[in-house]
Amino acid sequence: MIEDPRKGARRGWAVPWERLSQYLPAVTMTVLLLTVWQAATMIWDIQKWLLPSPVQIGRAAVEARQLLGPHIWQTAKETLLGFAVALGAGTLLALAIDFSPTLRRAIYPLLVVSQTIPTIAIAPLLVIWLGYGIWPKIIVVGLVCFFPIVVSLADGLRSADPDLIALLQSMGATRRDVFFKVRWPGAMPAFFSGVKIAITYSVIGAIMGEWVGASRGLGIFMLRATNSFRTDWVFVAIGIIALMSIVLFLLVAALERALLPWYYTAEREERWEEL
Repeated sequence: MIEDPRKGARRGWAVPWERLSQYLPAVTMTVLLLTVWQAATMIWDIQKWLLPSPVQIGRAAVEARQLLGPHIWQTAKETLLGFAVALGAGTLLALAIDFSPTLRRAIYPLLVVSQTIPTIAIAPLLVIWLGYGIWPKIIVVGLVCFFPIVVSLADGLRSADPDLIALLQSMGATRRDVFFKVRWPGAMPAFFSGVKIAITYSVIGAIMGEWVGASRGLGIFMLRATNSFRTDWVFVAIGIIALMSIVLFLLVAALERALLPWYYTAEREERWEEL
């Protein structure tokens, strides 16, 4: 069957616009909220120490730019190292759970129970055991990111298409062949969903670790700004934390699209067929 060339051309120009249009409502809402915020602080003459306006926060960011550099780098380092630890350990544990049903029944409930323990309650113990260095922060980030990575990969491996598995087995495929040709590729979309959740939480984990005990980092910067009644600097730190989370999320999403082109191509084709 020959596809209509006009349909292909329509897809060519429509795909970039489709991607841009997805972000347009969020950008519009953000601009609207900032406008209302700025207007409210001016109309009711709210003091800067209580609630600074977006313009005042922007000026504070420029004012504190030299102070922020070392703090941003420290938090970024803790975030990336902790996430790397969680990614490696979480992937290995998910594979172990998948290959051993007994291990799954033994460990999976413990993983669920572990999420009922507040990470902020564990952080002081890590400081007592490991001191005020970078390792307590790395472990806190790892604990925050660990669960979604393990669960998403383990569930993704279990949700492999049984018909494809039966087809390969009927052709004499080994367990290794089935894993690498069906189960592992099929689990990647679910795995990346968990990774995107984890990378978003990773910055928050680093901040929680710094609140317990640190000499540098955005968490410490926020505490010092709060103690000095520099609410505008607190909002600057919050904005940087949010920006770091968004950038990391977008990087993971871009990596997902690069590694799973077949998944997004099929998804886009289905959407166009519905039009």
